[in-house]
Amino acid sequence: MTIAAASGKAALRNEALRQRGALDPSVRESFAARLAEQGLAIARRIHANAVSVFLPIRDEPDTLPLIAALSAHGFRTALPVTVSREAPLIFRQWRPGDPTRPAGMKIREPLASAEALAPDLLFVPLACFDRRGHRIGFGAGHYDRSLAALRAAGPVTAVGVAFSAAQAAEIPDEPHDQRLDFVLTERELIDCRGG
Repeated sequence: MTIAAASGKAALRNEALRQRGALDPSVRESFAARLAEQGLAIARRIHANAVSVFLPIRDEPDTLPLIAALSAHGFRTALPVTVSREAPLIFRQWRPGDPTRPAGMKIREPLASAEALAPDLLFVPLACFDRRGHRIGFGAGHYDRSLAALRAAGPVTAVGVAFSAAQAAEIPDEPHDQRLDFVLTERELIDCRGG
């Protein structure tokens, strides 16, 4: 990545996180309910076999109602597990009530004894996105590597989860970046597959 691209991404990330942090609690609460409803509809529509969802940290959208809805309707759910900085994520089965352990960045992960799954639907965290399906995370590249590996093995749908305040006109992208298929916000479901 060039220095200009890195500084451009950092500025976009910082501004999006600032705006996300300023959101009213009522927006957060209503988005959690919308995310559960729309996320379940997406899983049903694509006949997902296994679904990865992230546990929220800081002021990320609340994904717990989504995980509960998916589990209640018989979908196998998983959480991402970080192996190392350069490796793709592993996705371990997890349902509400299952134990977790603390991991880096104050993220909770399933226990190492939980079954590893290969999700065909992933709900992906992000700091910032554009309508083409490009995203900015926190710079480690875990989801890019993971989506590349999963997509090499078969069809995978990636849905970014974000408040609309995180939208940018255009995210600088590079050849290794994996595009999202959709972005689900509190306002709309954006189909990014066309451009």
